Amino acid sequence: MADVVHTAVLVLIVVSAFFAAWFRDLLAAVISLAIMSLVISLEFYILQAPDVAIAEAGIGAGLSTAIYMIALRACKRTRR
Repeated sequence: MADVVHTAVLVLIVVSAFFAAWFRDLLAAVISLAIMSLVISLEFYILQAPDVAIAEAGIGAGLSTAIYMIALRACKRTRR
């Protein structure tokens, strides 16, 4: 059972990383990176490292995503 959970989490990490690189819209890419960070923190929790999981969720998903959103808001969007 644990192998299935690890495999599913790893597949979710790879899929969200692929979508982060594939999306042309930067906001969607940032959201995909936030999802990837949350799934990575879940993997750390499964690997019995709850302190690392909390740090990854707080800094990786929360703070980094907020900084990316602020940076995107400061940039002008152009249509092609």
